[in-house]
Amino acid sequence: MGRLLLVGATAVVAALGATAGVAVSQDAKMSFFVTSVGSGKGADLGGLKGADAHCASLAEAAGVTGKSWAAYLSTSAEDARDRIGKGPWFNAKGEKIADDVASLHGNANGITKQTALTEKGEVVNGRGDTPNRHDMLTGSKPDGTRIADQTCGDWTMSGAEGAAMMGHHDRTGLDDSAAAKSWNSSHASRGGCSQEALKGTGGDGLFYCFATD
Repeated sequence: MGRLLLVGATAVVAALGATAGVAVSQDAKMSFFVTSVGSGKGADLGGLKGADAHCASLAEAAGVTGKSWAAYLSTSAEDARDRIGKGPWFNAKGEKIADDVASLHGNANGITKQTALTEKGEVVNGRGDTPNRHDMLTGSKPDGTRIADQTCGDWTMSGAEGAAMMGHHDRTGLDDSAAAKSWNSSHASRGGCSQEALKGTGGDGLFYCFATD
């Protein structure tokens, strides 16, 4: 009887070990996520350098190391689509988001509320949830190129001045228009670049992060 119990326990341990290995493998594969938190200063992210560092810090805290990260943000001199590498990209659960830059900006990308997860693998609140956090900072047109006057001073402003173009990670808005369903170019912030202004339209200063390698 004791021998049977020992064999059974060994099998359970082996099974748990295999499961843990899968989880680690999926985490290591993660190359796309929505930031679980923003800078706390609205659209002031410390510029692109600060935004990229925020992505890297969150990924490392989640246990994903050895990757270079870039925020999906355009500035007056740079296009978001040119910052994020070549793909493919996968979320924290190993689900494919897009094969390459072209498919990411086409109708076939896999960004939805259920797949645009944080670095922790958590779903981000969308329209209909309290609070709504679906507005993602991008400063971009639907094709991923820049809108120079909608980047909150290239992500350095946090007051009543300026504006930021944002997309809906849940692909849901006030109507069925293409803009309302856009993950990267739905509408500009209203009332400036502060945390309060971003929350006022259903945001929280969150943005997308992509592994570039």
